[in-house]
Amino acid sequence: MIDRYHLRYFLAVIDRGNFSRAAEACNVSQPTLSVGIAKLEKTLGQTLFRRSNRRVELTHAGTLLAEQARRIEAGFLAAERVVAGSAAAETIRLGVLGSIAPGWIERVLRAHRVAGGERLELYEGRERELSDRLASGRIDVALTIVRAGAGAHDVVAEEGYAMALPTFHPLAARASVAAEELASEAMIVRRHCEALADTSRHFTARGVRPFFSARTASDERALRYVREGLGVTLVPQSFAGDGVVCPRLDGFDLTRTLGLAYAPHLDAAALRGSALVRAVEGLG
Repeated sequence: MIDRYHLRYFLAVIDRGNFSRAAEACNVSQPTLSVGIAKLEKTLGQTLFRRSNRRVELTHAGTLLAEQARRIEAGFLAAERVVAGSAAAETIRLGVLGSIAPGWIERVLRAHRVAGGERLELYEGRERELSDRLASGRIDVALTIVRAGAGAHDVVAEEGYAMALPTFHPLAARASVAAEELASEAMIVRRHCEALADTSRHFTARGVRPFFSARTASDERALRYVREGLGVTLVPQSFAGDGVVCPRLDGFDLTRTLGLAYAPHLDAAALRGSALVRAVEGLG
């Protein structure tokens, strides 16, 4: 018989990428988690992971199980919330894409507070992390990038990318700049930016290989670096603000669609009436 903890261990390995981080997420030792996975594989008569020193990969059987395991875990979580009563229903677990402009999130939270909205539990993460949390029922809704073929979602805004420059920069008054004009500039790397690979290809194709003055996973810190002249960086257009201007980057036409993605375990129509959703959609 498959126990729930077997499936939780299994999903944790998928979400965390290896056994040690999965064990930490499940609050068990790595040997305990490994024994649980071995029991699951023995019960099913199938090998679920290909193991190597650096990574683990799903086998075909593991891929088939993953989809069903997420549905089962989401069902468990939904049942727990129903039994817990109305207090749990008043809390919305919100995932937020880490690369959304800090000021944008601040305005959403302010509008939600003014409306007397629901209690929030907020989780930040990358697009893939939020998608995994939605699928496994660990969050209810995510403010993130939404793509064609996604599950239940509402589109809020579409934006392109631009170069963040300090207001005193010689090119600050321009509507757009070319990569070649930035060849001598120091660049700040936003590690969590979903456009990072595209940005690198764009500059490399034009023979621009800049000096990198900083690498950070914090957009607030990246903007501070820009304001103080440490370097420039590519950001979503919504990052323009205090001390930072955002001219377009010539020939860089990548855009992203932002929206609210709903977890499969809940009624999206019901959540659309919440103060949180109204606050987000009010900024579209």
